[in-house]
Amino acid sequence: MLENWVVMPTCLPIVLRRRHTCTSERFRANGKFRINANHKLIDAWLLVLCTACGETSKLAVLERVNVRSVPPELLDRLHGNDISLAAELLQDPVVQRRNRIALDWTDAWRLDTGRSDHLDREVIDVSVRFGARIPVRPVRLIAEGCGLWRAEVERLIAKGKIVSTVRLSGKLSGDFAFLLKR
Repeated sequence: MLENWVVMPTCLPIVLRRRHTCTSERFRANGKFRINANHKLIDAWLLVLCTACGETSKLAVLERVNVRSVPPELLDRLHGNDISLAAELLQDPVVQRRNRIALDWTDAWRLDTGRSDHLDREVIDVSVRFGARIPVRPVRLIAEGCGLWRAEVERLIAKGKIVSTVRLSGKLSGDFAFLLKR
């Protein structure tokens, strides 16, 4: 029987970005946007707060874009300070590159295994799905989901008792599946 696990975000991640006025490089996004229109051109920024000094910084979302080329739904979401839009934009590689940011997902996600009746079975077939692009070590997910120590999971991988079509070392942020044979 296939089990479905889901890695779900619980809040917005910390934004990592170099700051020149204070030594902190950590910012917290709260889903607030600032929009500025100049004639037919529009700019939009996602506002982030420095975790050390509380100063506001802006992450460029739209820069000098013709207002007619922006979908009305997007404008409504920007004006409404849509937190789900903030989450989408923070994960957008174009926004990350343009603003030179990285994301810290520490304590911003949880693993939902659905139920725990799998612990007594000899073979467990698991599909792991990500609700957002959250980079997590598969060893950590397997350990958390099966109630094992990470060292035990690594030992089981080395023995061939945990197999997958993807490499289980390093970090993943995309869906994968594995098979655990006890």
